[in-house]
Amino acid sequence: MRYFIYLLFVGFSVLSWAQDLEEKKVFEKGHTNTNKFRQLYDEFATPTTYRTASGAPGTSYYQQRADYKMDIELDDSKQKIYGSSTITYYNNSPDPLDFLWVQMDQNKNKKGSDSNCMNGHKLETIEKPKEFITDHLLEEFDGGFDIDYIKDAKGNDLKHFINKTMMRIDLDEPLLPGKKFVFKTKWSYNIVDHTIHRERSGYEYFKWDNNYLYVIAQFYPRMAVYNETEGWQNTPFWGDAEFNLSFGDFEVNITVPSDHIVEGTGVLVNRKEVFTPTQYERFQKATKSYDKPVIIVSQEEAMEKEKSFAKTKKTWRFKATKVRDFAFASSRKFIMDAMAVQLGDKTVMATSLYPKEGNPLWEQYSTRVVAHTLKSYSEMTFDYPYHKAVSVHSYNQGMEYPMICWNYGRPDDAGYVAEHVKNGMISVIIHEIGHNWFPMIVNSDERQWAWMDEGLNSFLEYLTEQKWEKGFPSRRGPVEKVIPYMSSEQRFLEPIMTNPENIRNLGGNAYTKPASALNILRETVMEPELFDHAFKVYANRWKFKQPTPEDFFRTMEDASAMDLDWFWRGWFYTTDYVDVAVKGVTQFYVTDEPNQEVKDYLKKMNREITDIVPLVYSVYKGSVDYKEGMDKPFELEEVKPLKEYVEENFTLTERAKLKKPKYFYEVVFENKGGLVMPLIVEITYEDNTSEQYKYPAQLWRRNHEEVVKIYGTQKRIKKILVDPNMELADVNAENNIWPPLEGDTPKEIE
Repeated sequence: MRYFIYLLFVGFSVLSWAQDLEEKKVFEKGHTNTNKFRQLYDEFATPTTYRTASGAPGTSYYQQRADYKMDIELDDSKQKIYGSSTITYYNNSPDPLDFLWVQMDQNKNKKGSDSNCMNGHKLETIEKPKEFITDHLLEEFDGGFDIDYIKDAKGNDLKHFINKTMMRIDLDEPLLPGKKFVFKTKWSYNIVDHTIHRERSGYEYFKWDNNYLYVIAQFYPRMAVYNETEGWQNTPFWGDAEFNLSFGDFEVNITVPSDHIVEGTGVLVNRKEVFTPTQYERFQKATKSYDKPVIIVSQEEAMEKEKSFAKTKKTWRFKATKVRDFAFASSRKFIMDAMAVQLGDKTVMATSLYPKEGNPLWEQYSTRVVAHTLKSYSEMTFDYPYHKAVSVHSYNQGMEYPMICWNYGRPDDAGYVAEHVKNGMISVIIHEIGHNWFPMIVNSDERQWAWMDEGLNSFLEYLTEQKWEKGFPSRRGPVEKVIPYMSSEQRFLEPIMTNPENIRNLGGNAYTKPASALNILRETVMEPELFDHAFKVYANRWKFKQPTPEDFFRTMEDASAMDLDWFWRGWFYTTDYVDVAVKGVTQFYVTDEPNQEVKDYLKKMNREITDIVPLVYSVYKGSVDYKEGMDKPFELEEVKPLKEYVEENFTLTERAKLKKPKYFYEVVFENKGGLVMPLIVEITYEDNTSEQYKYPAQLWRRNHEEVVKIYGTQKRIKKILVDPNMELADVNAENNIWPPLEGDTPKEIE
C-alpha cells in the first residue's frame, strides 16, 4: 500500500512527461551549468603562492619599488615645467627584466596624440559659446614631454623608445632579481590649461588679476608596475583609465616664484625657510588646534601678493616615504588654513589652500570636511598613516594624489553660494581625500579596474557624508541612485568588470553601481557588523600592497563565512538588474474530498478511492473541484484526515503549539531582471496590519526565473508588496504590488 501511495504522488508528473515526450518526440540538448549560484571558478584567477584562495597575499607575494630624487622648476611666466630626476628601480620579482617601462602621461597632450581623436564627436544643435569654441576653434595644444636625456648612473645614454604615453628603456644586460637599476632623466613640458578639457593637472588663469593657479601632477616620468598578474602594466594612458604605480620614497625640490605658496606630497622639510615668521608661528598654533582651523596665510595677504610678481625664487623641499606618486600645487593667490586631527596616538594635519574666489565657502568648510573624512575613513578601514591631508581649490576639478587633492566648489561672481554648490564641494572633498585609502594606500590597478578605487571610495564617501549630516543629499551610495543607470538600454551598458576606456557611462558603471551594490551588500545581504569586519580585513590585508578584484571578492567571503559568488557575478560580471514582480496570487481551500485529478488517475489505474489512505486536498475558486461554501476560514477539526492524524500523533500540549492559520495563499514571484537578490515581502491584511518576510537570495537557486511561496495567515490578505523599503534597487516598482496599481481593493482571487 505504501508503494502505491508513493506512485500516486509521483505518478502524475512522470506519466504526463512520458506521454508528452511520446506525442511530441522532443529531446532537448544538454547544457553547461548556467545556474546563477555556480562558483566563479571560470572568472577568477587560479590561487597561487602570490595570492591565496582566501584573498590574502601569499608567501611569494612581492612588489617592485621605485625611488625618486627630483629637482623641479615652475616657470610662471611661460607656464612651463622643467625637471630632472634620478630614479632607482628595485627588481623584487623573481624574474630577470630585459627592459623597463616608464609612464609618460603628459604625452597625452602632444599635438597629434591619439587620445585627442579616439572618440567620435557630433555637432551639437545647442551649445554654449565656450564649448563651441573649445570643440571647434581652439588650436591643438602643444604639450607632452620634451626629453633632454635618459642616462644611466655613470652618465651614459640609454637606448629608449617612446610609444605614445609609454617609454621603453632597453638594458644592456637583464636586471636580475634582487638587484636595482639607477637612471637619470631631464625633461620639460608646457603646462595645459586644465579648465578647457578638465585635465587632471594644469593651470587656471585669472584674467582679472593676471595670475595663475597651478595644480601639477603626472609631471615626471613614472615607473610602470610589474607584477605576476600583468607582467608590465604598460597600457597607454588614453584619458579615462587612470594610473597604476609602485610605492617608493621621494625627495622633491620645487623652485617657484618667491611669492608663491606651495603644498605637495610629503613632509615640507624647510618650512622655516619658505614661510614668513608670522606664517610659521600660525602653523605651529594650528598643530595644536583640534577644534577649528587656523589661518596661516590670510586672504588679505594673498590679495596683496596678487598685485605684484616676484622676480626672486624660493625652493620648497619635500620628502615622502612609502607613497606611490607625487603632486603639488603652487600660486601666489593661495590662502592657507590648517587644523590638527587626533587619530589614535597620532596627530594629522588637515589643510586647505584656496584663492579668494573660493571664499567664503572654502574657509568655512574645506578643512573641517578634511578632518571629518580622516576620522570617518580611519574608523572604517585603518588609521590614516601619513602626517597630513591637503585640499586644494581648483576650478571644476576633482582629482586625487597621495596626501593632496584638487576640489571644485566656487561661489558665483557675487559671492552667492547655492546649496547644491556647497553640498557638491563637501562631497568632492570627502571623495578625493578618501582616495588616500583607495588607491593611494590600498594600491589597486586603476588602469584596468576603475571600480576598485572609485566604487569602493564612493561607497565610503556615502557613509562619511551621512555622518557629516544625517540626510545629506548624497549623489552616490543610496540604493535609488543606481536605478536610472541599471534601467538604461542594455546596449549602452557594460559589466562593472570592464576596462574603463571601454565604458560608455563611467560614472554610472564605476562609481554609482558598485557604491549602491556595496551598500545593499552591507545593509541587506550581510548586515553592517559582518560587512564592516570583512571590509576592514580587506583594507588591512592590502594596505601598501596591490590587490586584484579577486583579492577583494575572496577576502569578503573569507572574513564573513558567506558564499557571495552569486552577488559578485550578478552585480559585477553581468548587466542583469533587479526587477521582481508579483506574478500571481491564488487562495486555496482545504478539504478532505478527493479532487478530479485523483479521480481521473485512479480510474486510469483501475483503482478505487477506498484503495488509498485518506488524503488532504487543496482547491481554489474557479477550479472544477471548487464548491459553494468552501470560501470560509480553515478549521483543522473540519478536515477529517487532519483531525484524526493530529489526535493520533500529538499530545494535548503539542496540539496547543500548532499554528492555526485561517487562510492559505500561494504567491508566485517572477524575476524579470535576472539579478538574483534577497526577496523582501510585506503583506498587509484586511485590518491594515502588516508583517514582513525576508528570504535569502538562495531562494532562487533552483529556478532563478520564478519562485512560489505559501502563506498561512490568520487574516485575509489585502495587499502584497515586494521590496517595501526600496532597498534592493528594483527598477520597476509598479509590478512589485498586488493587487496591481488599480486601488487598494483586491480583485477576486482565483
